[in-house]
Amino acid sequence: MKNIFRLAMAAGGICLAMCTFGCSKKAKVTTVVPKNPGLILPKSATACDDFIRGVDVSTVIALEKSGVVFRDFDGKEEDLFKILRDNGVNYIRVRVWVNPFDDNGNSFGGGGNDLQTAIEIGKRAAKYDLPLLVDFHYSDFWADPQKQKAPRAWENMSVEQKCDAIYDYTKKSLKELRGKGAIVGMVQVGNETTTGMCGEKNWMHVCKMMNAGAKAIREISKDIKIVLHFTNPEKDGEYLHIAQILEHNKVDYDVFASSDYPFWHLSTKNLAKVLSEVSEATGKEVMVAEFSWAYTYDDGDNSGNSVSEDSAVQRPYPVSVQGQANCIWDYINDISAIGPKALGVFYWEPAWLPVPGSDRESRQILWEKYGSGWASSYASIYDPDDAGVYYGGSAWDNQALFDFNGKALASLATWGLAGVGAEAPVRPDVAEEVEVRVRLGEKLVLPEQVNVLNNDGSKSTLAVKWNVTTDNGVPVEEIPLRGVAEYKVRGVADTAPVLARVAAIELNYVENPSFEEADVSMWNIENLSNVDELFVMDKQTDAKTGTKALHYYSESPMHFKVSQTVRSLAPGKYKASMVLHGGDVGKREDQKIFLFAISGGKEYREKTFTDGWRAFFTPDIQDIVVGADGIVTIGVEAELPAKAWGSFDDFILTPQK
Repeated sequence: MKNIFRLAMAAGGICLAMCTFGCSKKAKVTTVVPKNPGLILPKSATACDDFIRGVDVSTVIALEKSGVVFRDFDGKEEDLFKILRDNGVNYIRVRVWVNPFDDNGNSFGGGGNDLQTAIEIGKRAAKYDLPLLVDFHYSDFWADPQKQKAPRAWENMSVEQKCDAIYDYTKKSLKELRGKGAIVGMVQVGNETTTGMCGEKNWMHVCKMMNAGAKAIREISKDIKIVLHFTNPEKDGEYLHIAQILEHNKVDYDVFASSDYPFWHLSTKNLAKVLSEVSEATGKEVMVAEFSWAYTYDDGDNSGNSVSEDSAVQRPYPVSVQGQANCIWDYINDISAIGPKALGVFYWEPAWLPVPGSDRESRQILWEKYGSGWASSYASIYDPDDAGVYYGGSAWDNQALFDFNGKALASLATWGLAGVGAEAPVRPDVAEEVEVRVRLGEKLVLPEQVNVLNNDGSKSTLAVKWNVTTDNGVPVEEIPLRGVAEYKVRGVADTAPVLARVAAIELNYVENPSFEEADVSMWNIENLSNVDELFVMDKQTDAKTGTKALHYYSESPMHFKVSQTVRSLAPGKYKASMVLHGGDVGKREDQKIFLFAISGGKEYREKTFTDGWRAFFTPDIQDIVVGADGIVTIGVEAELPAKAWGSFDDFILTPQK
């Protein structure tokens, strides 16, 4: 085993091309092929009929109590589990919390998923022959890499006492679930346990608790698969390291599972590579326990979305119903390509819809009463810093496989169609987002044509018809007259929606101010202490404007200066500014970052700082006096500790009124 681990770590694992393809019986599941509601999908070359195509619908009971209903493609109201089954879903996942209620029985939210809720979901799933993956969090509320709290009743226990509690709770819960008719096929011992479990961070303690849960499961049935669940597969070597720890501590399990979200993690092919390495090194089965993708940027419940137009996330798929279908297809195809050891994939909360209501306040009443939002105010007694402050609705409604009124989206059919493919007429799907900058006082010109991605993946250029007002009601022609601001202007190209982000900006005499152009010769970049990384990086999430920014990072303390000299300016007063963000530099007062300007032999300096990724600051220097020579040099100078990182963008030199 150790030699296999060393080989996998040294050689980067076994590539997918070397895996044995083919199907083997993994679970008593079959896949239904639904009618194509209008998708274009290739045929998966690897997915088997018994490949698990699962979904986590843990919030369904709370949602239905709140008035949410589910409808099929024709708009007919139907049992959620029947709709899922009819569209190829063949497995259900449900989370279980020990006691997600306060002393008065008020739900913490998130579906209020105690054992009794899981039993109800299990019984309904069994009606349609859908097996259950039971996800024990061993907490009273959300357990993830940021939170792994023990249940309140267990928090003062020793590790040995927690092991006993986990064993007893797991065994009793499974007996009751099976006794009430749930088809338990797999059981998770902990949820996203990369950083700990049940209040413990020491891996020796975590492994002991995992074995306590595994022992209980084995005693209930030898046929139930034991699943361990982790996250952040994009971290190189992380999963092999965890697998080594599990092996060293002789943890009993069958399946190594991963969360993987395309807006946070790397590609499905990277995930398949990582899971293939784990399977090769351990001999264990592998699967995806959670993934999802958005079909719209709209917010159905006024509670904010994890993936929005303005969130700094990766966008490997179109935000559309077809894009959502493409995402599901990739997970099924690429994970099944690992071979017989790949069990399947689970989509996280495809039915978490907005509860009825005309505004956030009316919905808040339902979230509080039934626990149908991500958290209620009652959760503050267990999670005061997060749920106790940010309680509310669902940040996931735009990633559901149903629209906001409960009607099934075409993407739901992907579960059954992935293995056979699907055809439909080619049509425009989504338009490429447009960025426009206009100087104050100048005329705004929006593009007459935009690039459009069609539902078959092909591209075309189409004429666009723009709205006459912005999202906040400003007439488009007045944008350059209203001062420095950012606006959103909507349009349509054929049937594809279009968004233009329009920035009204000050008159700027800096050339290539946001480093978008390939020629950066106008900038003087001085690396004064062998800084490891000091260059223009093309990475949209690190840029304030466009996709590029000046990036820095070094393993050792760093000192650098970046400047540009501007000539032929009219005499007068000017203002200079820039945008920056970054981190890992200690206290603000210890940072030595200065925006500077030099004019007429005088230097102006403004100290600034960074405070985290995409925490953008815009320091400025006013009253820069430019004389008859018309010359100003502006820039930034920084002296920072080792491992500091960040970016500079949007340098501006503008006349001051």
